[in-house]
Amino acid sequence: MPSLTKLVDFCNQRLSIDKIKDFPGSVNGLQVENDGRVSKVGAAVDAGLIPFKLASQKGIDFLIVHHGLFWTPPAPLTGVNYEKIRHCLDHNLAVYGSHLPLDCHKEIGNNAILASKLALSPAGTFLNYEGNDIGLLTNCVETRDELKLSLEELFPAGIISMEYGPDRPSKVAILTGSGQSAIDELERNGVDTFITGELKQNHFNLAQEMKLNIYTCGHYATETFGVIALAQEVAETFDVPFEFVDTQCPL
Repeated sequence: MPSLTKLVDFCNQRLSIDKIKDFPGSVNGLQVENDGRVSKVGAAVDAGLIPFKLASQKGIDFLIVHHGLFWTPPAPLTGVNYEKIRHCLDHNLAVYGSHLPLDCHKEIGNNAILASKLALSPAGTFLNYEGNDIGLLTNCVETRDELKLSLEELFPAGIISMEYGPDRPSKVAILTGSGQSAIDELERNGVDTFITGELKQNHFNLAQEMKLNIYTCGHYATETFGVIALAQEVAETFDVPFEFVDTQCPL
C-alpha cells in the first residue's frame, strides 16, 4: 500500500496549493491523518459526518473533499464537529481538502471540466481573488437551446434557466458552486451567458436588467467534477481503487 505522505505530496503539487490563497480560515491540504497507509481513495464534495460514514462503509481510508472541515470562525470540537473527528480517528480515515485550488485548476478544476463537458473552449479567466482568477471565460458555438439541452443532460436532477440574453451566446462565464461574487464582473468581461451552481432571488431581476442568460445547476452538482478527477488521478498513479461518495445533495 502507498504511504499517505506520497499521496498528499502528489495532491499538493498537482493543485499548487501553496500558490493559491483561499478564503480566511479555509485549510487546503491534509486535514486529518490516518495510520500512514492508503488502500482505497474516495472523493466527496463535503466533509460531513454522513459522507465520512459512507466512505468508511466503502473501505475508503483517504477521502478527498472540496468543502473541508475548517472555515472561519473556528468551530469547537463539540457536538457533530466532535463526531466527525471521532469517526475519522476511529475508522482510520484520512481527509484531504481542496477548495479554490480545485475550482480554478486549468485541467482538473470544476470550471475547466464543466466547460469541457459542454464543449466550450476556454477564452480567459476572471474574478480575481488574492492574485488568482477563480472564474472561467469560454467561447460558445452552440445556440442557446443547444447549450441548455447539454446542461439538462449533464444535470438530470434539473437546472434553473433565466434566458434574457441572446439566442446565440458568444461568451459564456462559468463559476461552479456559488456564483454571487461573479455577477458584477460579467458585463465588464463581455459575458452574455453565465453558468453557475446557485444564486439568490435578486439575480432573477439582474438577469433581465443585464440581458443575460443564466443557468443555475446546483452547488453540489457543479462541484463533483474536481474531486472525482483528482481522486481518479491519485488512484491511477498509486494503483489503488477509487470510489465516489455521492450524497445526492439536491442543493
